[in-house]
Amino acid sequence: MYKLIAIDLDGTLLDSYGQISEKNKNVIEQATRKGVEVVLTSGRGAMSVKNLANEIGANHYSICGNGAMIYDFKQDKLIYENFLTQKKVLQLIKICEENSIYYSVYTKTSIITKNLNYNVLFYHQENASKPDDKKTNIHIVEDIYDYVLNREETDYIKVSICDNNNIIFHSIIKKLRQVKNIDVLDVGHMSRKIIKSGTTESTMEYFYTEISSKQVDKWTAIQFLINKLGIKKEEVMAIGDNINDQTMLENAGLGVAMGNSAPYIQKMAKLVTTTNNEDGVAKVIEEQVL
Repeated sequence: MYKLIAIDLDGTLLDSYGQISEKNKNVIEQATRKGVEVVLTSGRGAMSVKNLANEIGANHYSICGNGAMIYDFKQDKLIYENFLTQKKVLQLIKICEENSIYYSVYTKTSIITKNLNYNVLFYHQENASKPDDKKTNIHIVEDIYDYVLNREETDYIKVSICDNNNIIFHSIIKKLRQVKNIDVLDVGHMSRKIIKSGTTESTMEYFYTEISSKQVDKWTAIQFLINKLGIKKEEVMAIGDNINDQTMLENAGLGVAMGNSAPYIQKMAKLVTTTNNEDGVAKVIEEQVL
């Protein structure tokens, strides 16, 4: 019996338009009624995850920032954190600026960026269909370095870097790997997002990576949580589609890859379900839990 289900968001629970299907909502509700702890495990910040957790009724614990923090929404507080230091964020910003590559800085509650592009454009588009209290906080600033330098908070969960040119992208990856005390996400495929405006759809593809503090990953955060809850790793099901899900797919009692994930991601899992546009999350929960 699985007592905890860890579910990634983008490319997993969310479809290509960033929506949660009614089928997925209903099946997750059935699982929670059975006493299963459903935990969203995402690269997003806490408030963005909270809104989606409320939508599916899995609003107790959430793992955010790829494992940089665990938020207890019932007590409205962080119970685990591993943030980037301000000094390290400034060092990363300087590298990005010197190499003229698109980047954004993620804090606990917001995204700091110069303009709307790549992943931030997708979140901005997602905001269009949400009420103000459920929108992802996007701060557009002229000088990110100066903004971070003068910002009092120290809740930096990650820096995201994007580019549609493979040569430029991998050139900066080499430079980032020389920086100490960070983890650079090694994504081996392009991200693909669908932007919808009225009846018009456009596809956006780009290379990306995410830089976090050392030893930030989803499974480390899950381990902290299951130790707190008295749950064994064999009683954990993890569902994901990307390289930032690797540690939980490989270590959970049952690691499940989405049908839309790259072949090398599917090899990390014990089971492959259908795609995020075919209610793959609902399908595997029905089969393995309900």
